[in-house]
Amino acid sequence: MSVTPQQPAVTVLGLGPMGRALTGAFLAAGVRTTVWNRTPGREGDLTERGAVTAASAAEAVAASPLTVICMVNYDATDAVLRQDAVTAALKGRVLVNLSADTPGRARDTGAWAGEHGVRYLDGAIMTPAGTIGSPAGVFLFSGPAGTYEEHRPVLDALGGTHTHLGEEISRAAAFDIALLDVFWTSMAGYVHALALAGAEGVSPRELAPFAAGIAQILPPLFEEFAGDVEDGTYSGAINPLTSGVSSMAHVVHAAEDHAIDSGVMRAVEGLARRTVALGHGADGFSRVAEVLRRR
Repeated sequence: MSVTPQQPAVTVLGLGPMGRALTGAFLAAGVRTTVWNRTPGREGDLTERGAVTAASAAEAVAASPLTVICMVNYDATDAVLRQDAVTAALKGRVLVNLSADTPGRARDTGAWAGEHGVRYLDGAIMTPAGTIGSPAGVFLFSGPAGTYEEHRPVLDALGGTHTHLGEEISRAAAFDIALLDVFWTSMAGYVHALALAGAEGVSPRELAPFAAGIAQILPPLFEEFAGDVEDGTYSGAINPLTSGVSSMAHVVHAAEDHAIDSGVMRAVEGLARRTVALGHGADGFSRVAEVLRRR
């Protein structure tokens, strides 16, 4: 790849599936891209497409004004970023962390960056690696707005929609962890449903279209519950908790009739029954959110 003075440049640390996808999108957009991975040899076709492989993380960081790191968690990123040579190379440069972890870890990394003169943005990728570089990608960012706007032209090379959630450094991680909560509890419910349906002779492909119908009911409920929790209304006019608890018990009993572990649904039923016992039986299921927050 030829280099011109005006050519934007980025460094990508971490070449797992997501890091490779990020690198590919930068290269496709004509961004001069330097890469480094803890385990050598993952560059593969990326170098053939124009990526420059650095011999060390510090060398990679020094090659670009903007570094994007994407690893499995912040234990992994800390092991790289907090090496003296890497920290020194990052001073005065911009670091965007697209790894996944907790809001607390994001705050900790933001504080570390501030102490070492690193301009820091935290971020989250909300869609699979295959969406990177396409309109389907979804990226969240938090941190100094000026830093985000300065480097947005390069970040936009990743495609999709980009949302800056504010200057509080942990905002992206807070959205990420909450949305992962929705995803994984939903997936847990679905695989449990497949097991239960299968025990009753219903094949997964038979169930799938009806499960999709249930999924279509959820977006309006998400909006309704958000209003209930934010406004403290918790309406149970259509489906009070006392009715919901009964249907949850049916799922538990049917599963256990087939010796299928029903721990997830038992936990949900337990939360609902505790909420009823506190005097909220006429409220909707959204009341559970308020009970969960009680200390």
